[in-house]
Amino acid sequence: MASILIIDDDVTFCLMLKTLLEKNSYRVTTAFSPVDAKRLIQSMAYDVVLTDLRMPEISGMELIRWVKKQSPKTQIVMMTGYADIGTAIESIKKGAFNYIPKPLSPDEVLNVVKEALDASSDNSSKEQISKAELLQSDYQEGVSSQSRKMSQHIQLVAPTPISVLIVGESGTGKEYVAKLIHAKSKRAGKPFVAVDCGAIPKELVASEFFGHVKGSFTGAIADKVGNFEAANGGTLFLDEVGNLPYNSQIQLLRVLQERLIKPVGSNREITVDVRIIAATNENLLSAQDKGEFREDLYHRLNEFQINVPPLRARQQDIMYFAHYFLEQSNRYLDKSVQGFDKSLEPVFMNYSWPGNLREMKNVIKRATLLAHGKWITLNEIPAEIYSGSQTSHFALYNEKDENESILKALEATNYNKSQAARLLKIDRKTLYNKLKTYKIQLPERDK
Repeated sequence: MASILIIDDDVTFCLMLKTLLEKNSYRVTTAFSPVDAKRLIQSMAYDVVLTDLRMPEISGMELIRWVKKQSPKTQIVMMTGYADIGTAIESIKKGAFNYIPKPLSPDEVLNVVKEALDASSDNSSKEQISKAELLQSDYQEGVSSQSRKMSQHIQLVAPTPISVLIVGESGTGKEYVAKLIHAKSKRAGKPFVAVDCGAIPKELVASEFFGHVKGSFTGAIADKVGNFEAANGGTLFLDEVGNLPYNSQIQLLRVLQERLIKPVGSNREITVDVRIIAATNENLLSAQDKGEFREDLYHRLNEFQINVPPLRARQQDIMYFAHYFLEQSNRYLDKSVQGFDKSLEPVFMNYSWPGNLREMKNVIKRATLLAHGKWITLNEIPAEIYSGSQTSHFALYNEKDENESILKALEATNYNKSQAARLLKIDRKTLYNKLKTYKIQLPERDK
């Protein structure tokens, strides 16, 4: 049975179109915003996506590019008013299969959907792409003893239903670990929904987690499916869970205990079956002592803990990942760089990699782009990696001197947080987390 995703912020229109397609034996899912659609497409591959051209947050053109990158075999059909037909034609040039002018004719909809399915590059295989297969091809576990131990823990916990807490520095690959656990679990064919808890405004946490009904608050222009409902039957990944406001922690704990959610503004309770995987780069035990994280929630989330070591602590993996990211970069940039100059290995091995795998991936992608010959040399590597700047007094080595180092970096940059983060060799998000952890107060104008 072919799978179809309808994306339109008009709830009534979505449901009418869904009814038409389901009567004709299609499996149909609806999304009322591009953000919800992205979550769904990350969880499974759809045969056809029917999307409105004009929507808030993300334009139709941007959505085409994103869907094609995420799921190249998916056929996209734009739905648009007659006034936008010129733009719709342009969308075909960008990768859409076809467009349908509104108001829609049922026969025309069915014909275009059938044509899109017939035009698929692989008509003999219309089954949902296995999330496990996608993840296996995109994840590398490393060769060091630390990586092998982590892999053993993943293999052990994945088939079970218990909650997992993944602990590690920013950039170490905590989300990849979460996806691998999901891919190796009995829920592999179900949705995997990732949520960045640090990016949700506190007044919108309930809406993001549990959804809302149209008109329940200012700005609620349509019904919204929450993360728990979107992940029903699968896995919900709560990244940087330590950033959740205290009141939201209480709500989360209640849902984990009762397995019931109630969308904002609704009296309807929905039963949900999700496995929770959480991740943090903070010390949640320390946060408990400060009264910032609930002990009972910590124990709910930490039924099994996986520690992801920083790259500097697994020396055997450094060049292994360097070559892996080079292969990725060659494919992405359509280049054929063969490897690294011999002078680079000691440089990479001696560098502290404060941004971990994320930093290395970006460094090697940039170097691959800049490389003129067959080898990446020191000329293509940022100077701070080999200039000895990693021993700067700004570097963060342990909790004891972090507070002082952060203050020095802020003062040196006149409290410019982006520049301070670069001096500290951490990303801006990590700096915000550490400002919160150490309760560092900025001058009023810099908050």
